[in-house]
Amino acid sequence: MNEPSILTIVPPLAAIVIAVWRKNALLALAFGLWLTYFLSSSYSPLQSVKLTGMGLYDTLSSTGNFRIIVYSLLIGSLLTLMKKSGGITAFVDRITSRNWVNSRKKAALVPATIGSIIFTDTNLSLFSAGMASQKLFERFKMNRATLAYLIDSTCAPISVLILINGWGAYILGLLEAQNIENGVGLLIDTIGYNFYALVAVGLAYFTAISGKVFGPMKNSTLYSEPREGQVEQAKDAADSDKSTKTRYFFVPLVLMIIETFFLLWWTGDGDIRQGSGSFSVLWSVVSSLVLLVAFILIDKVMSVGQILAGAWEGLKSMSPVVAILILSFAFGDAVKAFGTGVYVSGVLSADLPMLLIAPVIFLTAAGMAFATGSSWSTFAILIPIAIPTAAATGLPPAFLVGAVLGGGIFGDHASPISDTTVVASLASDCDHIEHVKTQLPYALFGGVVAIGLYVVFAVMF
Repeated sequence: MNEPSILTIVPPLAAIVIAVWRKNALLALAFGLWLTYFLSSSYSPLQSVKLTGMGLYDTLSSTGNFRIIVYSLLIGSLLTLMKKSGGITAFVDRITSRNWVNSRKKAALVPATIGSIIFTDTNLSLFSAGMASQKLFERFKMNRATLAYLIDSTCAPISVLILINGWGAYILGLLEAQNIENGVGLLIDTIGYNFYALVAVGLAYFTAISGKVFGPMKNSTLYSEPREGQVEQAKDAADSDKSTKTRYFFVPLVLMIIETFFLLWWTGDGDIRQGSGSFSVLWSVVSSLVLLVAFILIDKVMSVGQILAGAWEGLKSMSPVVAILILSFAFGDAVKAFGTGVYVSGVLSADLPMLLIAPVIFLTAAGMAFATGSSWSTFAILIPIAIPTAAATGLPPAFLVGAVLGGGIFGDHASPISDTTVVASLASDCDHIEHVKTQLPYALFGGVVAIGLYVVFAVMF
């Protein structure tokens, strides 16, 4: 195909429609991938199936993609062993059992702090912060809607700002699929342009410290009535009913952070922005996993059989995520080759004022994430469009990718069907509709501020 046509936008649009209709990111990405090859192969069913298989094979054959996939599986094993060894429970107990928490302000800071520290996995962060804070909020007569808001507005935004986790590996893979030479540098640069996530975290800490709330939160009941079985479900999901030593959680986490930065520096010849992100995150999680297993065996907390069972359970828990990773990478490669990004960027640069491009991308990402409840599928579809749009308009790539990431988190926060929103309600023992209703004004405020900042920065560029 010599010149991309309007036909190139059909696959991502079809993926969006299916994601909204079926609420299934895997189905949406798989169909979008096949449809891309179906259209590019002159409507040949057999050829499109063959090309789809080849596309998936190429994705798995990529060294960078393979490292990210293995990392994603191993992070599941690491987190599961941290929980089953009692390290996470010990860490949470250490924070909440001391006399540090002697006021409402300090009680509100506990879930925000835990949500910020446990940035390796969003659901783990939500459950840990929520379950650790419930009794504190009861003691100081604080409502559960505030607790749900605080954990929801720190856990996911922090995960997309401190990118030494599955989120960072996933986004890095999407960027590298666009033939970005310095994917790590671009990923780091998106932090400063992820305005919604920055505002959300800032607003959460302001609320915790000041104690001021607005909107429906002011009239929220003191204690939301839990649904039948909700507390038990939350405790089961937390899966950490024993407390052992904090080092089982804290030391491997610190090692992973330090080693990631060291390997980025080493592979980048002294410049972490030039380092190999996939290599660095993979070997940092391997080292952390080895260290944790050594701790567990030396202290005889778990047997070898229990360790292997826990590691396998963690691997299995990440299989849906890995499936989305593989399809996302393959779909990104396919639509790039099909010319979707080039066509859309041409339309945007020709028909939209420069200062409205980032807000439109932000709102598109927000709308898709709101409708589907999934920010990851949003990233997979829109990042391959944001990169060529940046090239066509002269806007910094990190600026537009930051708009995609921020829009995805905004849509997640406002959506009643988002997994993070549901888990936040469950972990805080708050009625789900009450949480959605009381958090929405905060999300809308952050979205409006983010749009304003994108306009201001676009004028500066």
